Amino acid sequence: MNPEDWIAHDPDPVTAAELSTCSPGELAARFAAPLRFGTAGLRGPVRGGPDAMNLAVVLRASWAVAQVLIAHRRAGSTVVVGRDARHGSEDFAMATAEVLAATGFSVLRLPDPLPTPVVAFAVRETGAAAGIQITASHNPAADNGYKVYFDGGVQIVSPIDADIEAAMASAPPADQIARRPVPPGGEELLARYIGRAAMVRRHRGQVRVALTPLHGVGGATAVAALRAAGFRDIHTVTSQFDPDPDFPTVAFPNPEEPGAADELLKLAADTGADIAIALDPDADRCAVGVPGSDGWRMLTGNETGWLLGDYLLSRLSPGRTADAVVASSVVSSQMLADIAQHHGARHVETLTGFKWLARADMPPIGQQGTVLVYAYEEAIGYCVDPDAVRDKDGISTAVLACDLVAALRDRGTSVIGELDELARRHGVHVTDAVTRRVADIDEAAEVMTRLRAAPPGMLAGFTVAATDLLYRRGPVTDALEFTGERDGTSVRVVVRPSGTEPKLKCYLEVARPPSDDLAGDRAEAQRVRQAVADAVRAW
Repeated sequence: MNPEDWIAHDPDPVTAAELSTCSPGELAARFAAPLRFGTAGLRGPVRGGPDAMNLAVVLRASWAVAQVLIAHRRAGSTVVVGRDARHGSEDFAMATAEVLAATGFSVLRLPDPLPTPVVAFAVRETGAAAGIQITASHNPAADNGYKVYFDGGVQIVSPIDADIEAAMASAPPADQIARRPVPPGGEELLARYIGRAAMVRRHRGQVRVALTPLHGVGGATAVAALRAAGFRDIHTVTSQFDPDPDFPTVAFPNPEEPGAADELLKLAADTGADIAIALDPDADRCAVGVPGSDGWRMLTGNETGWLLGDYLLSRLSPGRTADAVVASSVVSSQMLADIAQHHGARHVETLTGFKWLARADMPPIGQQGTVLVYAYEEAIGYCVDPDAVRDKDGISTAVLACDLVAALRDRGTSVIGELDELARRHGVHVTDAVTRRVADIDEAAEVMTRLRAAPPGMLAGFTVAATDLLYRRGPVTDALEFTGERDGTSVRVVVRPSGTEPKLKCYLEVARPPSDDLAGDRAEAQRVRQAVADAVRAW
């Protein structure tokens, strides 16, 4: 559709007027390529044009989802629609629900802004054919997105995403797409979700919790789930508790970003908390802070991943371990594989993203007859109750993390002590992530092409071998893996372009074999990590 026709059929007078004032160059840029499906959906800035998030794009995407569901013989089935509190989310969710209803689907439009895992839960709980959450997760305030789940509340993968994109390309003009009003409902599903999240608790005992939802939608739901699990001593960062789409107290609304957790850690220190919890804006990610000898610090995503995986496997009932599967992504630490072996369970490594991790017990990724009990990736995403939510879930993770702290305290140890125990058992593992911002996806592709054409054979003094994950057996991804070993120390680097932002990401891991000299091993691993990080920054 050319710009003139798009503007003429834009149902939103604000974006139509905005496009009308664009320069020819800006207009050409916005119409050069439509918004594409990345991490199970669309994500982009809220503004006019087919390359962004706006009412016209949402209407066409919803019409396309309906066509694909009909093609899959799911006409007339239930679809769950939810939203976060970002700019445009309410209007986008309403439009999504109304298009699906007009196409003959039974639409459950959840009331109020709610966490993304509530939608994933609702799809699975109700047996819905699909779920759509309007959210841009932890992206900057100017962005919004459109996340799609199909059967079982699992994020869509190819070819479904390509089918939806193809249907969008043939969609009618946005103002000609039929809509039918849909009243909100499903309040009982939120209560059921909170009750289920509380059930991940395995131990009894109290902890004092400091919590922030970082201006997102997870605050009230997290507090309700923690209280339902029996945790009553909860302190929240007041300035960040209510949803605010402008995220005024943080530069980036992502708990992993430097400074984002500063107010949380101050609250934790001031209140004498036992654990600090930071949720991202749509509450599907959870970052954990703990006290140590040098004060409070946030755990890395891998450290939390090791701790929760070991805790869940240690609590499995006898007879369940043999068929139990834990999963981590190719960009995450490899320690979980050793933890699984220690407990007699299976480990599956998947491509990046929970659309793959959630399928770790499903052929062809996983093995028939196995049962997924846990999955994580280093970007603070954890699936701790796959039977209920087949996606990352910051709320249930927060409950389990508090439960772990209570259990460790009753054993006379702490999170830091437990990390030492894992290192003594499985060796010291040090991880890092080096991010290189690029102008656009073309620049990221240029770097990947250069590395493929001439992969480095040496990395910080280590001879390394390169594996191209774009050409391996099974599901492929645009990533390169470099591995090497010297004198018992192993190094591993995975480099890939981001699926949602203009970034090139390098994931580093340095490991040393088990020994009694944890301090010495950590110092050496950190020295190597720094040398490797310096080397990859030059790529």
